[in-house]
Amino acid sequence: MKTRSQMADWPRSEISRRRLLQGALGATSAALVAGFPGSARAVGRLSLGGSEILTVTDGKLAFPMSFFYGSVPKEELDEVLTSNNLPTDVVRPDCNVTILKREGRTILFDAGSGPHFMETAGRLPANLEAEGIDLSDVSDVIFTHAHPDHIWGVLDEFDDLLFPNAAFHIGQAEFDFWTSPDVLDQIGPERQSFVSGAQTRLEALSERMNFIKPGDEVIPGVEAIRTFGHTQGHLSYAIHDGSEQLVVIGDAISHSAISFAHPEWQAGSDHQPDVAAETRTALLDRLAAEKAHVVGYHFPDPGAGIVEKSGGAYRFTPLA
Repeated sequence: MKTRSQMADWPRSEISRRRLLQGALGATSAALVAGFPGSARAVGRLSLGGSEILTVTDGKLAFPMSFFYGSVPKEELDEVLTSNNLPTDVVRPDCNVTILKREGRTILFDAGSGPHFMETAGRLPANLEAEGIDLSDVSDVIFTHAHPDHIWGVLDEFDDLLFPNAAFHIGQAEFDFWTSPDVLDQIGPERQSFVSGAQTRLEALSERMNFIKPGDEVIPGVEAIRTFGHTQGHLSYAIHDGSEQLVVIGDAISHSAISFAHPEWQAGSDHQPDVAAETRTALLDRLAAEKAHVVGYHFPDPGAGIVEKSGGAYRFTPLA
């Protein structure tokens, strides 16, 4: 892994929105972002036993549909999308950051995109402050994985820590992947900016980082769940309060229609598509059986709902 001083030698354009759009997604995605409306609702509220849970939007993203599902026959893909009243040419996912407030702690699951990813994202700091949550009061940030829209938001526009008093938690396997000497060979050249951005932030957090593995209790009442595949060390988290639970699934299930109707379909956003498809199916089975409430990072704002069996597939039902 590069040292912080070495990271400073990377040109800022390496981790900038412009480089990302020109490299990984191309000019098509840049056109989709232009004129794209922001998220309509900033905060969702849930109750879980005696805990207070919020979902606070970081904004939205925009990608061409082909970036995610280019390998799926278009007529089959369009059928799922049109039956759910969704566009067939573009994916415009919300970004829902889950906040757990319990026993004096304010705990974030992921940290949003920050100022250098897409113009339609990076809204988390303003929305937290609008909700009365001071950035210095955040006690913990627990990462599902280290993609830009989940970890880049730990640094502000001056590369200072946005949550100065927080402890940070990430899966050991996820950290090891992003800091591996051959990570660029594993992830591909089109995602160079993902690597440099993740390494910069992991280095900045190194003195405050706690490493976890599946099955660990990250903090009291929060269990790490193995959901590898979207990235090599992706984790989801079950929040327990008495007999109730809510599962923060991150990007293990990324699309509120397609991932439920066809969990076996491979997505271009997954590092290990075969593993991710197996993980999705197993997780959907568990969530449907346990009737757990879930929050999907990229589900329609505010992202909370339940998983139900629907014929031979599954269905996401948003909470009222």
